[in-house]
Amino acid sequence: MINRCYKIILRVLLIWVLFFLGGSYPAFSQTDTAISDDEFTEIVADTTISDTVQQPATVIAKDSVTKAEVKLSKSKGEVQKTLWQTFIAGLIGGFLAFFMPCIFPMVPLTISYFTKRAGSKQKGIGQAMIYGLSIIVIYVAFGLLITVLFGSAGLNALSSSGLFNFFFFLILVTFAISFFGAFEITLPSSFVNKIDQKADTSKGLGGIFFMAASLALVSFSCTGPIIGTLLVEASSKGTLLGPAIGMFGFALALALPFTISAIFPGFLSSMPKSGGWLNSVKVCLGFLELAFALKFLSAADLVWHWEWFDREVFLVLWIVIFILMGFYLLGKLKFSHDSDLPFISVPRLFLAMFSLAFAIYMIPGLWGAPVSVLSGLAPPMNTQDFILTSGGSSSSSTDKGFPSTVKYDDVFKKPVGFSPFFDLEEGLNYAKKVNKPIMIDFTGWACVNCRRMEDNVWIKPEVGRLIKEYVLIQLYVDERKIRMPKEKVHYSKILRHNTDDLGWWNGDFQATNYNTNSQPFYVLAGHDLKPLVTPQGAIFDAGDYAKYLQSGLDAFAGK
Repeated sequence: MINRCYKIILRVLLIWVLFFLGGSYPAFSQTDTAISDDEFTEIVADTTISDTVQQPATVIAKDSVTKAEVKLSKSKGEVQKTLWQTFIAGLIGGFLAFFMPCIFPMVPLTISYFTKRAGSKQKGIGQAMIYGLSIIVIYVAFGLLITVLFGSAGLNALSSSGLFNFFFFLILVTFAISFFGAFEITLPSSFVNKIDQKADTSKGLGGIFFMAASLALVSFSCTGPIIGTLLVEASSKGTLLGPAIGMFGFALALALPFTISAIFPGFLSSMPKSGGWLNSVKVCLGFLELAFALKFLSAADLVWHWEWFDREVFLVLWIVIFILMGFYLLGKLKFSHDSDLPFISVPRLFLAMFSLAFAIYMIPGLWGAPVSVLSGLAPPMNTQDFILTSGGSSSSSTDKGFPSTVKYDDVFKKPVGFSPFFDLEEGLNYAKKVNKPIMIDFTGWACVNCRRMEDNVWIKPEVGRLIKEYVLIQLYVDERKIRMPKEKVHYSKILRHNTDDLGWWNGDFQATNYNTNSQPFYVLAGHDLKPLVTPQGAIFDAGDYAKYLQSGLDAFAGK
C-alpha cells in the first residue's frame, strides 16, 4: 500500500514536469459545458464558416461543410499559466497552514522523535525526508481523488454553475466562522485513533507514512478550511490536474520546514516560539476566507440574475471586513481563543496598517473608481448603481443609427461605455448595414478574466476608441435561462448537448467555428464571420490589446 502511494506521487510529479516543460494537455476553461472525460481526444467537427454570407447566422455553426480535427482546449501557455498560479496559491496556503496552532508547535516534537528513534542524526534526517515525502503523497493523492470524483466536466461546471458557486460561498463562510473560534471542523475520532495506532505499531516506512497521515488528520481543524478554499479555487479554474497541482504546492510548503529542521538544527532554534500569535494568524485567515467567499456569492448572483449583490454591496462588505481585521490586529477586537495583548509587535502593526490602507483604497470604488486590484473578484462595473465620473472610453457616444433596444438587453447589461449586441444575427445584420468589421466577444457570467478585461482594459481611451470602430457582439456561453426556438435547437457533436438555451448555442458556435471554448475569446471578423486576424484571449496590457484591435481594422480596410 505504501509503495503504491509513492508510485502515485512519482507519476504526478512526472506529469507536472511535462506540463511546465513543454507538454500540451487539453483543459477546459470557464464554461458550463458538460463534456464527458473522453472529450480530451481529437474529434472531427465542422470548423469552417460558410462562404455564403447570406446564410442565416443560426445555421453557420451547424451546417459548415469543411471538416477538420479539433481539440477543445486552452492554449498550452494558458494551461501552464493557470497551473503555475494554482501551484503558487498552494505554496502560500501551505506556508500559512504551517503557522497554524495545530501544526507549528509539533515541529520540534516531531524532529526530536525522529532523532531519538533513528539513533543517529543521519538516520533521523533520512526519516524526516521520508516523512516530508509522505505528506506530499497524502495531499496529492487527495487532490487526484477530487479529479477522479468530479471528472473534467464536473470541474469545469464548478466555475459557471450558480448552484456550485452558492454552495462554495456557504462552505467558505463556514470555514471563516470556524477560524473565528465558534467551533472546530474535525474528523471522526475513531478514524483518527486508528491512524494513530498504525503510526505507533508500524515499523519502517509504514510507521513514518502513518505518522504523516496522523499529522494530516489531527491538524484538519486548522488546515481543512485552507485546503477546502484551495480545492474550490483550483477546481473552478477548469484545469484537469488543478486540484492535484494545488495540493502538491500545499504539501511541499508544509513538508519543507520539517525536513529543513532535521537537516539544519539551527533553523529550528531560529523559529519564533509558540504563543497567542498563532491564533491571531488563524483569525486573520478567517477574515480573508470571509472576503473570498463573497466572490462566489457574486458569481451566483450574476448567473441567477438576482441583481441585488451589486458592486457597491460587495465593496462595502470588503471595506468593513478589512477595517475589522485592522482593528483586530491592533488589539481593538478580541475573540474567545485570543490571549491578552500587552503590546503591539512591529509586524502586527505593519499588517494592521496594510489592512486599513487597503480598506481606504477601496472606498473610491463606491463612486465608480475602477479599483483594479479587485477586477475579476468584484462584480462588474455595469452592476454599479452610481458612477460619479464615467471617464475614459465610456464618455464616447455610439452611432446615431444604433437601435435604441437590442435583443436580450433586458437580460444582459452593457459594459460601461459600450453598446453591444447580444444576438449574433442581429449584430451581423447591423454590421453589414453600417459596413463595419465585427468584434465577437465570447464571454460568461462567471468569467473572471472577462470582467478584468472590461473593467481594466476596455476603459482605457486608446482601447475604447478602437472597440467602437467595430460592431461589438457579446455572446454569453453560460446563459441558461434564455431558451432557443425549436428551429435553432440541434445536437452539438462537440459539446454533446442540445443547443436548447442561448449559452449552449453560443458555446457550440464558438467551439465549432473557432476550435476553442475558452473565455474571454475575441474574434475580429468580417461580414462572413471569418477571422481577419488570429483570435486572441485575454490581453491585460492595454497597449498590446490596442495593437491587436488595430490589426483587425487594417485587415478589414485592406479587403
